[in-house]
Amino acid sequence: MGSFPNQMESKVLAHVFMNTAFTQPGNIYIALCQSTVEEDDTGSTLPSEASGGSYARQTCNTWDTSGTQGQADNNIQVTFPEATAAWGTITDFAIVNHLTTGTLLAYGKLTTSKAIGTGDTAKFATDDLTVTLA
Repeated sequence: MGSFPNQMESKVLAHVFMNTAFTQPGNIYIALCQSTVEEDDTGSTLPSEASGGSYARQTCNTWDTSGTQGQADNNIQVTFPEATAAWGTITDFAIVNHLTTGTLLAYGKLTTSKAIGTGDTAKFATDDLTVTLA
């Protein structure tokens, strides 16, 4: 289950209570990380993001907010390319607005860590990624 980092919480509050404009991201990307994503990380400072071996953040622009109140779920399967080298043990995911840098929109810990080795394909089924406002 994912949640908003400090930066996004501030933007949402400013938008709702201070009439500050907030521009929706053009694209939303999923990143895989080998250690805990923190409240003050950014899209450029993700901890131990997977790299090499054909790794790339994957686009996920389809989210469903019609289920449980206060949460959004990925409405499509997110599939990463087959790893051509080991990506390490993935413990966390990050949702960002840029393919390589950008703003951290939300983050979370995987229910079960997963080692991604050569030949593996990481994926999230529909509704596997949940972001909650509480």
